[in-house]
Amino acid sequence: QVQLVESGGGLVQAGGSLRLSCAASISIFSINIMGWYRQAPGKQRELVATITRYGSTNYADSVKGRFTISRDNAKKSVYLQMNSLKPDDTAVYYCNTDGGWFTWGQGTQVTVSS
Repeated sequence: QVQLVESGGGLVQAGGSLRLSCAASISIFSINIMGWYRQAPGKQRELVATITRYGSTNYADSVKGRFTISRDNAKKSVYLQMNSLKPDDTAVYYCNTDGGWFTWGQGTQVTVSS
């Protein structure tokens, strides 16, 4: 069973930055698209950023220009640099394939205070 472990969340003031990490228990080299998702209280999980194995990225409009996704296949890891954070970014953040194929990890809580 593939394990995904997210880390790097925390409490930050609006305008601040955080860098999230996701470590996979298997090689992600052959996985075409990895993504970061988030789920805010009372809301459905949403996909906020994706990255292909070739490095092409895509972002939800709500985070475009503020978040940057990257991946290090050698380290079996995916990252999310989050800048200019807003209270609306408060959520639990998860990584997975673009189709959510793997068992979801615990996620990492991001809380942005105003």
